[in-house]
Amino acid sequence: MNWSKFTEVAFLEAAGVAYLLGSLPFSIWMGKWFYGIDVREHGSGNAGTTNVLRVFGFKAALPVLLLDIAKGFMAVRLINFLDESPDSHSSTFIGMKIALGLLAVLGHIYPIFAGFRGGKGVATIFGVVLAMHWGGGLAGLLVFVAMVLWKKYVSLGSMLGALSFAAFAIIGELLKFGSDEGRIAMFVFATIVPLILVITHRKNIQRLLKGTENKINFRAKPQKA
Repeated sequence: MNWSKFTEVAFLEAAGVAYLLGSLPFSIWMGKWFYGIDVREHGSGNAGTTNVLRVFGFKAALPVLLLDIAKGFMAVRLINFLDESPDSHSSTFIGMKIALGLLAVLGHIYPIFAGFRGGKGVATIFGVVLAMHWGGGLAGLLVFVAMVLWKKYVSLGSMLGALSFAAFAIIGELLKFGSDEGRIAMFVFATIVPLILVITHRKNIQRLLKGTENKINFRAKPQKA
């Protein structure tokens, strides 16, 4: 399908919106607006849900988690606002959705609204995964929850959950019969997801190997300014 220049411009605009959407630093705003502190200056120093839970507690972490997931999910759904788009099963269409989702993740990790110091992208990636392959997303979520409840390591649960999603998505695509042009794009996406989390969790991996990684505390008490 030949796109018009208007459609190409519309996709570029959607890409910009996806990055800006991902750049919304809900964890930082939560700390500054309701507790008078920057969450990046406390706990692990990370602007993510886990550190919000560690510093402020569950009541603050839950809305941040849901909003960060929504950023990734809505970024992928921006594809629906294009006037024209390729066939929904084509590699081009799937690739466009992946690009929008990954731009939101990039925005979360390097947010323009927070000095490019963001989180590790776990919740936002999960939102993207749900929008792209909800079955694999649920499989990854189950592994994540099981590992966090068992070992209390959010970083380990996140990486293993991503690997589980990748395995589920790849096997699911391989079991499909007939030719599917979008299959290759899904294979690439399933590979990229765990790779991103491994890269953003480099220091966590080092601490896990040394046995010094922090365990999550679900009873954390909010800090005051």
